[in-house]
Amino acid sequence: MLSRVAESIFWLNRCIERADNVARIVDVSTHLALDGVGGASTWAALVSTTGDDAWFAERYGAPNRDSVLKFLAIDRSYASSIASCMAMARENARTIRDHLSREAWEHVNRTFLQVAEAPEDRILDAPDVFFAAVRRAAATFVGIAYVTQTHDEGWHFGRLGRLIERADKTSRILDVASYLLPKGLEDPEMLDEAPWAALLRSASAFEMYRQRHGLIAPRLVVEQLVCERKFPRSMRYCLTKANRSLHAITASPLGSTGTTAERALGALASELEFVTSREIVSRGLHEYIDAFQLALNAAGDAVFDTFFALCPGLPPSPPPSRATFDQ
Repeated sequence: MLSRVAESIFWLNRCIERADNVARIVDVSTHLALDGVGGASTWAALVSTTGDDAWFAERYGAPNRDSVLKFLAIDRSYASSIASCMAMARENARTIRDHLSREAWEHVNRTFLQVAEAPEDRILDAPDVFFAAVRRAAATFVGIAYVTQTHDEGWHFGRLGRLIERADKTSRILDVASYLLPKGLEDPEMLDEAPWAALLRSASAFEMYRQRHGLIAPRLVVEQLVCERKFPRSMRYCLTKANRSLHAITASPLGSTGTTAERALGALASELEFVTSREIVSRGLHEYIDAFQLALNAAGDAVFDTFFALCPGLPPSPPPSRATFDQ
């Protein structure tokens, strides 16, 4: 497979997953604000998780509900807004239409048009409706790709991009909690269950958490979203499956470390195999997530170096398909 085609498949899937997860991150912040958690700091925390505080301040000033919703939903000048992600997904899909099923291409194109044509005032008045539609569209794309695409090298590049992105954004959903709900982590007597339930719902994890753990406890929420090996949005699950796709692409057995990408992603996946939620909480949730995101960014760069860069070790300027939000 040409590296150009592989990169477009990788970023098509990653951009759609990013749009889905931006919707999830905003959703948890909206529910926390409705529950009276954090107040104005809820929106500041949300901007902080993007790593683009300075860009936001220059364009919007102090964060508030409407400015943050515009920033993350419809601002086409911001590369990781939902509108920008869907535009980049469509552009990547357009360049590789002959590698996609007709159903996959039509769904991407239709979703792009629906997002682009969504009225700003309607998004601000009912953001939950808009974000729910984005999440459904992303889930539908994954299903269409699964049942209409051959599970060959290209499919594995798509799954690799999607799961790297999902692991990153699950960590960012937890990071919102580390900003706004630290007392619940440090002192169970200060626990308010409602915000943690909102956090689980934003990751589509509430029912699965209840089945496994019952009553809500912050450490067990961390267990569900970081360490759970069977839950498909946990960081551990995402990197385990991403590592398998990477080895399917290189046609090397699991555990081999032949390429830089295999070494970087394999090391991070192995670390998540053994870390416990108690260790994460005792170390500090934000500190753990910060280190994880740096390591995941390095693994993403290694994938780029190994498969897409014209000159490994000296990657060219990122193409338009390589969105930010990876700070």
